Amino acid sequence: MKRRKIIRIGAILALAGLLIGGGIGLYMFNMPHRNVQSAQTDFSLTSSQIVSEYLTDKEAANIKYLAADGDSKILEITGVVSGISEDFNGNQVVLLKGNNDEAGVSATFTADSNASVSKIVVGETTTVKGVIRSGAAYDDDLELYENVVLEQSSIINN
Repeated sequence: MKRRKIIRIGAILALAGLLIGGGIGLYMFNMPHRNVQSAQTDFSLTSSQIVSEYLTDKEAANIKYLAADGDSKILEITGVVSGISEDFNGNQVVLLKGNNDEAGVSATFTADSNASVSKIVVGETTTVKGVIRSGAAYDDDLELYENVVLEQSSIINN
């Protein structure tokens, strides 16, 4: 009799745990994402400024721009378009880089903002807005510089 009661209580607790966990998972899955294009910009910089900050003091720049919870800062970066390419997902990628900079800013666009890339030309100055995902760094093994990475980008002006 006592054993049956313990099993029943355990089953009820397990069922309650599954329902609560499922509810939380469903809520997190359907939670709206931050709309970067309509959100307020946290920092406005040139591509040379942000690259210089990261190459000078990576830790301080990470504290300033990146967040562990995934809600990293929204940046407007102005720079000279050094290249335009496409990633494996079919999204446009624009590289903003000064002539004398070791690294640049690689801005990946979304499916919604891909069309705006057709308005820009290599060699002209433009401003992009996006969420920062990683900073510039020097890779000793490959002996090359890594770019600052912006995601969910869009063209601000042209």
